[in-house]
Amino acid sequence: MIFKVSTPIPKDIPLELPLPEWLLVTLLIVAFLAHIIFINLMLGGSIITLWAQIKGLKNKEYDTFAHEVAKTITVNKSMAVVLGVAPLLCINTLYTIYFYSANALTGFAWILIIPLVTVSFLLTYLHKYTWDALAESRRVHIGIIAAATGIFLFIPLIFLTNVNLMMFPEKWGTVRGFIDALLLPNVFPRYFEFLGACITITGVFLVGYHKRKRYRVEEKYTTLTRDEIIKLGYNIAFIGLGLQILFGIIVVFTLPSKGYGYDVLLSVILAGAMLVVAAFYTWKSMVASPKNRIYYGKIVTFVLIYLLIYGGSRQMYRHNALNKHQSLVVAKTKEFQKLSEDARLHPVVETVEADTTLGEFALGEALFKKNCSSCHKEKEKLVGPPMTEMVSIYKDDQEGLKAWIKAPGKKRPDYPQMPAFGSLTDQEREELAKFILNINSK
Repeated sequence: MIFKVSTPIPKDIPLELPLPEWLLVTLLIVAFLAHIIFINLMLGGSIITLWAQIKGLKNKEYDTFAHEVAKTITVNKSMAVVLGVAPLLCINTLYTIYFYSANALTGFAWILIIPLVTVSFLLTYLHKYTWDALAESRRVHIGIIAAATGIFLFIPLIFLTNVNLMMFPEKWGTVRGFIDALLLPNVFPRYFEFLGACITITGVFLVGYHKRKRYRVEEKYTTLTRDEIIKLGYNIAFIGLGLQILFGIIVVFTLPSKGYGYDVLLSVILAGAMLVVAAFYTWKSMVASPKNRIYYGKIVTFVLIYLLIYGGSRQMYRHNALNKHQSLVVAKTKEFQKLSEDARLHPVVETVEADTTLGEFALGEALFKKNCSSCHKEKEKLVGPPMTEMVSIYKDDQEGLKAWIKAPGKKRPDYPQMPAFGSLTDQEREELAKFILNINSK
């Protein structure tokens, strides 16, 4: 990969990682997978609830189904938030420069995440606890979950745009905000593949949720049977798997080749195979008779294996994509550290150039130009008082002026505090005071 001239190559912060890199990477993958499962359930549950509640306007049984799914959203939301802390900390630690650069480039959209999350969470609680109160205003109630779902759909798009942009520092010189980053060719395919995963995981979850023997279907539904609800869950999962396979193929061809290697390609093929097998058993479960819906365990197993391979392949692609840029950053960091060490070992000694034509005041004037002229003029107020005012205060008191220069105080509110010049030698302060007090006679 040859980086463009516009590609920023910053120096890194030369600090040791708090844990071995392999352990942080493992924690990132495991913690991310735990987090993303509940994100899938939260977003997928919101989409299914919205769909079922709209369908429930004509068929009351689907309104009941929507209510059952809606009860799980807030729980899954809370789990997603709690489990999201660990992967966020890990990615911040491992990829500090890349993650924060992407955040800065997407700017306002990234800052919006907190208020958007707050509003969406409040809407889900409002939807959950007004189910009976808004029984006669179902369209208003549907509007609440539609608003929450719309926000839920946008928040992952911001995150995905950021983690995508962080992998391509060669784009940082051309991206001018969130929209530019959003329109990179591989963002939307990855996003729709993610939505497919949300629907898949939610469908599989709903099958297991309604398969429980202690779940009293007959107490909640009038006409829908347990098997019909389970079959509905398989249908939802099958749609999600189809979307994942379709957009997964598009993702493979839209991701820049710089992140691909044999390890990534093998992982992608294995992950795709797991999805195809899971889709096959889901289809068999859809068309089988109630007694022959026996593949749930296999579907769960292949979906989980897919998630593990998927998490690993994401990290491998990220590593490959950033490897060359990270090497350049390491080189620049070492160069900076060497320059810094040389500067400490061989400090530049500043010299004061005096105008010898000024005679005994030459050194004092040179010191004044270097240390005082940015704040003081001879007869005009600048930042501090004019020199003529100093003369009127310290006339015949050269020692007093020297003491003030060394450790100034604050006498008047209309002037800022003067900094101390303790680094000057006593001889330099004497020359400076002599020059100031004789400003009119030099």
